[in-house]
Amino acid sequence: MHYIISYLDSLYSLTSEMAPYLLLGFLFAGILKYSVSPNIMTKYLGKNRLSSVINASLLGVPLPLCSCGVLPAGISLYKNGASKGSAVSFLISTPQTGVDSILVTWSMLGLPFALLRPIIAFVTGIVGGWFTNKVDNSDSKVRKDTASNTKPKFSIKGLLHYSFIEMVGDIAKWLVIGLLIAAFITVIIPDNFFTEYKLDGIVGMLIILAVSIPLYICATSSVPIAAVLLLKGLSPGALLVFLMAGPATNAATITVIGKNLGKKTLTVYLATLVIGSLVFGLLIDNFLPGSWFSPLSIINDMHGNHLLPQWLVFSSTLLLVLLIAYSYYNSAAAVYKKWNKSKQPPTYSIVTQELVVNVSGMTCGKCKAKVEDGIGELLNVSSAVADTENDTLKIVGNNLSPDDIAKKIVALGYKYNGVNLKD
Repeated sequence: MHYIISYLDSLYSLTSEMAPYLLLGFLFAGILKYSVSPNIMTKYLGKNRLSSVINASLLGVPLPLCSCGVLPAGISLYKNGASKGSAVSFLISTPQTGVDSILVTWSMLGLPFALLRPIIAFVTGIVGGWFTNKVDNSDSKVRKDTASNTKPKFSIKGLLHYSFIEMVGDIAKWLVIGLLIAAFITVIIPDNFFTEYKLDGIVGMLIILAVSIPLYICATSSVPIAAVLLLKGLSPGALLVFLMAGPATNAATITVIGKNLGKKTLTVYLATLVIGSLVFGLLIDNFLPGSWFSPLSIINDMHGNHLLPQWLVFSSTLLLVLLIAYSYYNSAAAVYKKWNKSKQPPTYSIVTQELVVNVSGMTCGKCKAKVEDGIGELLNVSSAVADTENDTLKIVGNNLSPDDIAKKIVALGYKYNGVNLKD
């Protein structure tokens, strides 16, 4: 019973730590969708080239988004026309720093660390994005023309729906799985793991790395923990490993990136952070003066939640739980509706139609299922089969309305390119 209570307490603590930043990330994703033209996104971030990766890293470094908050923003970039390399560059560079984190680092760890963190985040973001484009360009042809010519018409309702319904729905399943795993890891690893042993050299870095990768640590809230670790004798290089791997990875991030961007991209993402943190950690320990790295001040409170008002943390946690629950309800309702429809006897009519429409933006099996299920919910539609290779959707039904189909496709987040008139 003790372990169950500890697990539930850890699960709540993790969720409450992540909730404000996740909601900020969802909101940022919505603002991004409605404020930036897809043409601009494609021009500056959509190409499989180094300049797009650099632009994404430049965009990410100053943003105050942690590994949880950057997830919806980074995936939204990808879905709205950015290349995989650009998305990875953004996902690597953003959670390591942020204006707030840089200022806190300066106040607690000194100016050298405050300057090194954004520089290292920028460099590792570029390296990770560049390697992603080299290793995993499987969708470059499919996504070449997926962006529409104009950004969607702005409305508060549309922005909120995209941010807190669509984006939450896209990552809710794997976010919950990641949180459950992270809570389990938190329970089995002792609180004094870092401070009980004096960890030096490459061995210490590897141990810090192994523990830091699956755990959630906010970039800003990791700084006071880092200051204490530095006082306890942790080397500046090992400390950098903690500051990089902690904020940029966690179990939730790993599961969501793997499902949305693919296993190859996830491998590059993790390899960049692992190798990058070790390389820069060794450089700091062996080539920079130790006197540069000393904690300037310590705060007793180690929890990032207390950097925010408690009412904000609690309300954010409650809202996030309700949004995830609503997402699961929608998924269950869609499955039930599909099952109930399959149980109804088929109707036959001489006006049965077969319509093939052109749809851009379907890049994976998840897109295919989303479009098929969405169109299948329309009145008079008997079946819908998407072809992601040819960007077509074959619809069978009675008295089909191309206008209704077009509106539904756009509402699902894809581009309707008209009826396919070819035989």
